[in-house]
Order: sequence, then structure tokens, then C-alpha cells
Amino acid sequence: MKLPIKNKPIYIDVCALCRLFDEQNYLRIRLETEAVNLILSKVKEGSYGLLVSPVHNKEIEAISNIFERIELQTLLEKLGIPVNVDISRTRNRAEELVTIGFGVADAAHIAFAELTEAEFITCDDKLIKKCTNHKIKTWSGNPVAFCEKENLR
Repeated sequence: MKLPIKNKPIYIDVCALCRLFDEQNYLRIRLETEAVNLILSKVKEGSYGLLVSPVHNKEIEAISNIFERIELQTLLEKLGIPVNVDISRTRNRAEELVTIGFGVADAAHIAFAELTEAEFITCDDKLIKKCTNHKIKTWSGNPVAFCEKENLR
């Protein structure tokens, strides 16, 4: 189901959004953090529509660091577009993904991304590999790969 938005839909999972709060001791983490910041700046400019699902809200509610939790909730309230899809279709797709080895939350994120025709951005290498191996119906990759693919500067 295509969303009635004029900007390209993207779906960033919570682990990628949390990069902004991770210790920046490793180059990979710093690069992914900068990439997430760049993507969010393009969302603010209107180039992309940042989709937000109930899975985001559930995962963010479980973050124990109150500062991080409030910052992420505020970020998604300001920049996010709530997904508008058939929940039963989403649940069915998520259940299919779980049966082939995806975790419940990952399956739900991917199902929402697929049904909204959004590109799926995560920092989870194992999840990206699963998406590739199972030929998920949408592009999936890490924030740096997304920036490279989209030629973001």
C-alpha cells in the first residue's frame, strides 16, 4: 500500500535511531551516527518521509535511559509520519517472517516497511543479511549504505 506522501518513504528501525546515543569510541559507530544524522537532516528538508509504526513506540518505551527515551519519542513526534496500513496484513506478513527465522520485532519492522514500500534502514548486520538471503520486498541496508546509494552529502 503506497502512502500518500510526496517524499520518498524510509523506515529506520530503533537500533539505527539509537546510534545517536551510543558511545562513539569505534569508527563504525561514528560513521553510522553521522549517516543517521545526515538522513534525518534530509527528512527535515522534506526529501524523505520518516515512517513510524507502533513497533517503534513499543521499543522506545522500553528504553531504560529516560533522556534517550524522551529524545527519541520527541524526534519521532516531530519528524515521523505514522504508518497507515492494514494491520491484519502487516501481522500476517510479520508472522510469515517469524516462521522463516526473523525475531518478532524485526519481523514487524520489516512488514511495516514492506507494506508501506519504504526503504528499511538498520545497523543490525545479521538482520540485513537475513533480509538479503530471504529476498525481502524492499531495499534494506545500514545508514552508511543508504547515504551512499542515495548520494547524500
